[in-house]
Amino acid sequence: MSSLSRELVFLILQFLEEEKFKETVHRLEQESGFYFNMRYFEEMVTNGEWDELEKYLSGFTKVDDNRYSMKIFFEIRKQKYLEALDKYVLDLLPFLYRRDRAKAVEILVKDLKVFAAFNEELFKEITQLLTLENFRDNEQLSKYGDTKSARSIMLGELKKLIEANPLFRDKLQFPTLKNSRLRTLINQSLNWQHQLCKNPRPNPDIKTLFVDHSCGQPNGARAPSPVTSSLMGGVPKSGGFPPITSHGPFQPTPAALPSTLSGWMANPSASAHPSASAGPLGLAPNNAEGSLGYNNIANDSRNVLLFERGNALLWVNQLGTAQRSYSLLDAAILKRPRTPPTNNPTIDYQTADSEHVLKRPRPFGLSDEVNLPINIMPMTYTSHNHGQNPYSSDDLPKNPVMALNQGSAVKSMDFHPVQQILLLVGTNMGDVMVWELGSRERIAWKNFKVWDLNARSRALQASLSNDYTASVNRVAWSPDGSLFGVAYSKHIMHIYSYNGGDDIRNHHEMDAHNGNVNDLAFAYPNKQLVVVTCGDDKTIRVWDAIVGTRLFNLVGHDAPVYSVCPHHKENIQFIFSTATDGKIKAWLYDNTGSRVDYDAPGHSSTTMAYSADGTRLFSCGTNKEGESHLVEWNETEGAVKRTYNGLAKHSVGVVKFDTTKNRFLAAGDEFMIKFWDMDNNNLLTSIDAEGGLPASPCIRFNKEGTLLAVSTNDNSIKILANSDGMRLLRSVESRTFDASRAASAAVVKAPAIGNFPPANATVGTSIDNQTAPAAPMVGMVGVAPPARNSDNRSLVDVKPKIQDESIEKSRIWKLTEINEPSQCRSLRLPDSLTAMRVSRLIFTNSGGAILALASNAVHKLWKWQRNDRNLTGKATASVLPQLWQPSSGILMTNDISDTNPEDAVPCFALSKNDSYVMSASGGKISLFNMMTFKTMTTFMAPPPAATFLAFHPQDNNIIAIGMEDSSIQIYNVRVDEVKTKLKGHQKRITGLAFSHSLNVLVSSGADSQIVELLSFISFGASDCLIIKFLVLELLSSHVFHLQLCVWSTDAWEKQASKFLQIPTGRAVSSLADTRVQFHLDQIHLLAVHETQIAIYEAPKLECLKQWFPRESSPITHATYSCDSQSIYVSFEDGSVGVLTASTLRLRCRINSTAYLPSNPSLRVYPLVIAAHPSEPDQFALGLTDGGIHVFEPLEPEGKWGTSPPVENGAGPSTASGAAGSEQAQRLRILARLSANLIILLLKANDVLLHSPSLEMIGEA
Repeated sequence: MSSLSRELVFLILQFLEEEKFKETVHRLEQESGFYFNMRYFEEMVTNGEWDELEKYLSGFTKVDDNRYSMKIFFEIRKQKYLEALDKYVLDLLPFLYRRDRAKAVEILVKDLKVFAAFNEELFKEITQLLTLENFRDNEQLSKYGDTKSARSIMLGELKKLIEANPLFRDKLQFPTLKNSRLRTLINQSLNWQHQLCKNPRPNPDIKTLFVDHSCGQPNGARAPSPVTSSLMGGVPKSGGFPPITSHGPFQPTPAALPSTLSGWMANPSASAHPSASAGPLGLAPNNAEGSLGYNNIANDSRNVLLFERGNALLWVNQLGTAQRSYSLLDAAILKRPRTPPTNNPTIDYQTADSEHVLKRPRPFGLSDEVNLPINIMPMTYTSHNHGQNPYSSDDLPKNPVMALNQGSAVKSMDFHPVQQILLLVGTNMGDVMVWELGSRERIAWKNFKVWDLNARSRALQASLSNDYTASVNRVAWSPDGSLFGVAYSKHIMHIYSYNGGDDIRNHHEMDAHNGNVNDLAFAYPNKQLVVVTCGDDKTIRVWDAIVGTRLFNLVGHDAPVYSVCPHHKENIQFIFSTATDGKIKAWLYDNTGSRVDYDAPGHSSTTMAYSADGTRLFSCGTNKEGESHLVEWNETEGAVKRTYNGLAKHSVGVVKFDTTKNRFLAAGDEFMIKFWDMDNNNLLTSIDAEGGLPASPCIRFNKEGTLLAVSTNDNSIKILANSDGMRLLRSVESRTFDASRAASAAVVKAPAIGNFPPANATVGTSIDNQTAPAAPMVGMVGVAPPARNSDNRSLVDVKPKIQDESIEKSRIWKLTEINEPSQCRSLRLPDSLTAMRVSRLIFTNSGGAILALASNAVHKLWKWQRNDRNLTGKATASVLPQLWQPSSGILMTNDISDTNPEDAVPCFALSKNDSYVMSASGGKISLFNMMTFKTMTTFMAPPPAATFLAFHPQDNNIIAIGMEDSSIQIYNVRVDEVKTKLKGHQKRITGLAFSHSLNVLVSSGADSQIVELLSFISFGASDCLIIKFLVLELLSSHVFHLQLCVWSTDAWEKQASKFLQIPTGRAVSSLADTRVQFHLDQIHLLAVHETQIAIYEAPKLECLKQWFPRESSPITHATYSCDSQSIYVSFEDGSVGVLTASTLRLRCRINSTAYLPSNPSLRVYPLVIAAHPSEPDQFALGLTDGGIHVFEPLEPEGKWGTSPPVENGAGPSTASGAAGSEQAQRLRILARLSANLIILLLKANDVLLHSPSLEMIGEA
């Protein structure tokens, strides 16, 4: 619907409100979906009108539109359900009141069942409320008051969800209108009609609005109607058109029509639909009966002008059916010049780009000779003037600022439509990943995998059986960035949901086409999000992006379809498609065939794209001979409007292009990026991006045109930026520095307010043209976005200043030491139970509670309540939580069998929805309900005992269990069986971590290679002194190797293993724990050992960084912060270190004196450390004395110290460089000593020494 139609709805809403048509007002609000009346919504919630409430909401959103919508409907239906449970009805038999369970069951089955598919555990818990006499016995509902207060609390939550929901954007504010605006416009119209009267009366008597006003003749006769005036002789009164079917191209008749009609909506070739060629498109005889005249079509509200073609109009019904085509050659009254005349200042002529249906001039002071059809109101619409765009070539992103190592050839890229520093990339290996340009990190990654191969077509199964690889042909974000699609070279298309960070989830998998899926694009026809795809099977298909069903199958191309370009004009949604034979077609969203059929320049494989404002259409293609064509189309004529010069005569590969700022075109050609001004045929400029580009690189602008991504020869991506783009990236990168310094470094001089423009300033530009769109600021608070012209320094100008700032920072930086309680906020949690050593510690996923497992096998749960001091109800060091227990008073206590829990290895894992905890303390594994503390089940009695537990990230029923006997068991809780057993370690399992993007499981164990070596050595009295010397030398070096293994979660096979090297001279226990944890990007892996912190890259386990604490105190535990920017490390001396994760540099140390009382006789230190799931600067410690402390930085700083700048030369304490080579030499010497020791021992035991293998050992 056009903007004017939308505004008309608002005028009608105002009129209905003023006339007190209350029900009609809200009905129109719902059906139009333009304005969400929050006041009416509040009334319905307060009154409990649930059915009417959902009906009203349905005009704006559906349950499964997005997570906000789902939450809105869930809260409403949950409240409806709880009220039914709380309602009493009179039982006639005993004359007593009882609770109305029947109504609650009906709501559960009818309304709440839909949510089971998204959260089955939650649905089960809701169902269990039926078994309670009073649902307030459920701990989470214990605070539920009366109905009125519950509705009030829910209303506050709903309003927040609605305001955050992007579907309600721009729908919550009613436009500011003067009173009775619609009446005012009608009066203006009547006054205008009265001015057109031949003999206007001084005081006209207007009695109706149903017909046009006209003053009668002086003698009493009425003036002739303008519609039947002699000036309208060219317009037939009762004539019509030959019938035209709604199927295919409108077939012109060469003898009857001029050549100008064989353009946009005509097919010069033979018609593919014979029924469409029933007659010429000219005017039928005036006496033709049963047909429609021009005014009938134009005034039918269901019809909209889709295309203007030469001197013909094509009217299309909103349902997609072509009505009539009308020739204007004989309609003199409707003729208008292509070039507006300049000799009549009273008429505002419209250009062909106007999007409105009736492009009529607006008259001022019309004379008596002028007569217009009054039933078609003339309006003034602003024309598009492309010649006044203020951008210059300096605004192009031409400066290389970074390179991203992709690893495989880039096939397609797309910037996130909202978060413009996120880049989606697809490669020739089938990998799909999201890069965060501010940190230059790959934050999410999906490799090619068919989710459900058995459900796919036989053709795909056969193709994959021979070669289980596929290339990405296209990646694209949905308009709001919540979904993205991937088109593969083998049959299928994937749609993923994206929820920020690394949270990518499988949404839909479709057998889209037979063969290559060449392109995809999102569109939004009729308020329904769809995906349009095309493929080698010569078809275009339209899919419901939410449900995944196929809506339309568009057939008509004779060659593989190369690309698609959905668009809309007025409220008509259509699709352009191009095939490899150079044919271009246009389709409506139906199955009735193409409406346009014409040839691309050079019969090339062409991609089409609109300018950002949707007013100009461009295409670029390369044919089989290597000829490339970049053109702009004239939509009115259906012909090429402008051809751009500068492309190579013989391009290598298909040239790819993009548009930006409604002003520039860019294409990758001849190892360069070439730029054109849209209004100039000649090449504007070209750059090589400092070299390394392929012949036809893949390119992509971000939405604002401040960044440009381009593929390179070495499988990387270069990011180019203009001044705004560089400021945007610097503002994001500055998050790692101190907030105050980051703010000062990012300050840009803003233009003075109120300054007059220079004398030579261009006059007539709009406000929009004078200011550039503000670059989105990511992660910055309180820093205003820079103005476009505020800082025109080039990258060369900026570098010296940055270096100066870095040098200054390096002089003043020092490690932040916290020694006093007043220097941070810490809170020891209250505990009325027996205090025992804390073995395991975790925050709940909601962030509102902490769960601890003590060495006596008892769990403790602390919950923070929502109140005036803690509005969020999240964990905080400012408010005391409650040590929570259910009303039954039971404790969650693990089975200990016959083992001593002090000697056991405790472990637990929490389900994603915080409903269940799985735990073990040397005995059976127990599954507890977190709401009731009841034991749901126990399984796997020792031996061997479980030593580590981890839930599968995509299936709560699958658990990886690390065992004391070094095995890993993959256990299915639902069917109570071990799916498989993994063997690769030598000692007990100490750590497990899943990567849901790599589909791998990483395990760590207490393996010690030196222990295995000594296990077969026997010493006797006859051993010589040299043997003892070698043994002592080997033992003194303590070269332990702790093993990490990577397992595929598809086939549960070992993919890689690596030994964690322990530095020389460090004494470690033979069964030291090694813990593992994945970074948010699901690629980088944190390995924690008492001697070091190490970062690996999965799945190959390449060691990227190591950090060895200079202090002698061992590391007890470490964990990533929730944003993976920091690593919290606890030590046996009671201190805590905060490291910057990207550099492994210590930036803050919290000494034990800051939180522990001074007591030399009592040695207390942290055993475990846990990070808050949503607050990156909050963590908790579990201590040896049973205490738990929560830590937060003081408010003014807001974070734990600042990172040392790279320029000061302070590198991480890592075994690299000279230190690394020294250790490598040491290891080689020890290897030779080990081999010689073996030989000597075997010789002492009279073992034959002539074995070739032993000689090889000696040489090694």
